[in-house]
Amino acid sequence: MRTSYKTHLVADVTPELSGKHVVLAGWVHLKRDLGRIKFLILRDSTGTIQITMRKGETSEELMELFKELTLESVVQVEGVVKRDPRAPRGVEISPTKIRVLNESKAPLPLDVSGKVPADIDTRLRERVLDLRRAEMRAVFRIMNTALDTIRRYLRSLRFVEVFTPKIIAAATEGGANLFPVVYFGREAFLAQSPQLYKELLAAAFERVFEIGPSWRAEESDTPYHLAEFIGVDIEAAFMNYHDVMKVLEGMVKEVVDEIKRRNSDDLAVLRYEPPQVRLPLKRISYREALEILEGKGVKLGFGEDIGTPELRVLSREIGEELYFLVEFPTKTRPFYTKPKDSDPEVSESFDLVWRHLELASGSSRVHDKEMLMEAMRKRGLNPKSFEFFTKWFDYGMPPHAGWGLGLSRLMLMLTGRSNVKEVTLFPRDKKRLVP
Repeated sequence: MRTSYKTHLVADVTPELSGKHVVLAGWVHLKRDLGRIKFLILRDSTGTIQITMRKGETSEELMELFKELTLESVVQVEGVVKRDPRAPRGVEISPTKIRVLNESKAPLPLDVSGKVPADIDTRLRERVLDLRRAEMRAVFRIMNTALDTIRRYLRSLRFVEVFTPKIIAAATEGGANLFPVVYFGREAFLAQSPQLYKELLAAAFERVFEIGPSWRAEESDTPYHLAEFIGVDIEAAFMNYHDVMKVLEGMVKEVVDEIKRRNSDDLAVLRYEPPQVRLPLKRISYREALEILEGKGVKLGFGEDIGTPELRVLSREIGEELYFLVEFPTKTRPFYTKPKDSDPEVSESFDLVWRHLELASGSSRVHDKEMLMEAMRKRGLNPKSFEFFTKWFDYGMPPHAGWGLGLSRLMLMLTGRSNVKEVTLFPRDKKRLVP
C-alpha cells in the first residue's frame, strides 16, 4: 500500500523491480563505510535492505549526509532498485535522495542490531529499542499468528467472543492476591480472571471465549509469573471437562501447525522449532502422577501441589513434552470446580502441561446452586459476597465447563524463549511499572 511516506515496504522490493524508482522509509539499522563505497542498512517492519552509495555515482551531498546519520534515526530514502546477487536478498537501492525525518541520539543505550548482547533487565528498561531487534519482532509476529488462529479456530466451533468486566466486586478465585481500586468511593478489585462472568455468559450464549487481561498480586518473582497477563478463556454450556480438553488440544495443535506454516522465517530467526502436537494428548491422573513420582523417590501426600521440580521428573518419566494432568483433589481446586460423581474426593479438572510448566487449567463447573454455596463455605468464602453470581443459578444454569490459558506461557512453547517477560510487550511484575 502506497502512503504519504513510502511507495513500498522493504519486503516488497525484489530483484523483479530492478530499474524502478521507489520510496522507502524506516530506521538506520547499520552503517558500513569502506571509503569510496558506503552501505546504509535500512530497516522497516518487514525487514532490512541495503542502500549502496558509490563515489562518483551518488551525490556528494548524500555522501556527506551518510557520515552524520546516527543509528536508529528515521529516514526516507528515494532511489532506484538494482539487482545485485552480492547484496542481501539479491537487491539494493541506489539512492537519489535521503531525508532525515527524526534524528536519533547517540550512543544508543541498547544495540538494536543484536551484535552486542544485553541482559534481560537492560532489555526491559530499554524496551522500545529491544522490540526493534529481529528476535523480538519475530516473537510478536508469531504471537499475532497465534491470536489470529485461536480466534478462527474457536469461531469455527461456534464460540462467541465476549468482553467481561475488569473491575469487579469480589474475588473470582478467593485468596488475597488482588489489586484493590477505588471505584466511586467503594472498594473494588481488578479481575483475577473472567471466570464468574464467562460462566454466566455461557448460560446465555452457550459457547463463549475471551482474550483479555487479568491481574494477580502474586509475590512470585519467577520467569513464569506476571502481575498483569493476557489470558485466553473459554466457557461452554452442555460440555464437561473431557469435551473442553478436546477443544483445547485441538486449538493448540492448530496454532502450532499454522505457525510452522506461516512463520517459518520468524522461527529461523529464533533458531527454534515448536514441538509436534499429536492428538489425542496423553492424560495422566493426579493419583497416577503421585505413583509415578513415588517410583522415582519423590513422595507427595494426597492434596500436595505437583510443582515445577516434580513436573520435570514426571515429564521425563512419561516421555511426553505436552500432556494433560487430570482429576486433581477437589479441595485444592476453586469452589466452582465440579467433584467427580463416582469419586467426590477428586474433581473433573485438568492442567495442560508443557515440560515443567502449566499452560492452562480447566474443569467441569458446579451448576447446582446449593452445591456451589456449600463449596464456598468449605473454602471460607461468604456466599453473600457472590450473590451477583449465584442468583442466576435460580434461572436455568446448564451444565458447563471451561478453561483458561496463559498466552505468555503458550508463547514460551511457541518461540523457545525462557521468560514470560520476554514475550510480553511491556511486562508488569513486582519491580516494573514503567515503561
